[in-house]
Amino acid sequence: MLDKYGIAQRIAKEVKEGFYVNLGIGIPTLVANYIPAHISVMLQSENGLLGMGPFPVEADIDPDLINAGKQTVTMIAGASLFSSAESFAMIRGQHVDLTILGAMEVSDSGDIANWKIPGKMVKGMGGAMDLVASAQNIIVAMQHCNKEGESKLLPECTLPLTGVGCVKMVVTDLAVLEITPEGFLLKERAPGVSVEEIIQRTAGRLKVPAFVPEMVL
Repeated sequence: MLDKYGIAQRIAKEVKEGFYVNLGIGIPTLVANYIPAHISVMLQSENGLLGMGPFPVEADIDPDLINAGKQTVTMIAGASLFSSAESFAMIRGQHVDLTILGAMEVSDSGDIANWKIPGKMVKGMGGAMDLVASAQNIIVAMQHCNKEGESKLLPECTLPLTGVGCVKMVVTDLAVLEITPEGFLLKERAPGVSVEEIIQRTAGRLKVPAFVPEMVL
């Protein structure tokens, strides 16, 4: 089973040379720390930063340099700062190759719910709507089950939707799954996790190949 750092490390393997990548709030922000040094990518934050680096060590913290989640970050050589309006123009213009988001629920047809739990006060959807509507490729980082042990990978989302049919891949603490017309396709299992456990904890449609390799981090 993976912790949040393991999830981020596995997702970093999906980041390819030359990609422009948007990292959502939560686990996705950790991906910046695991991108291989030999590839060149540009991390984009919707508050107006292109060229985000890994999280800073204490000596390098600049309280004025933050990401969309208000966490302090670093900038790589060649990074640029601009208004959030320009940042969203980049997103809406489909100039982002990969978007990595957290989620409360994902359906087996690729729907995502990641912004609101009814009855709880929230400030609004923020940039999530623009990201899911415009992104070419969305990977979700999330826990497989909620605190009550109930699956968050469902036939249909029960929470208010952020986007419909937009998720391509889900990486959880238990597995890597692709979204296909037939539902979730189990691609990899986390270290120490059995296929049977993943089947038991997945409520949505799940396709299981004859052989499911263990993740390599």
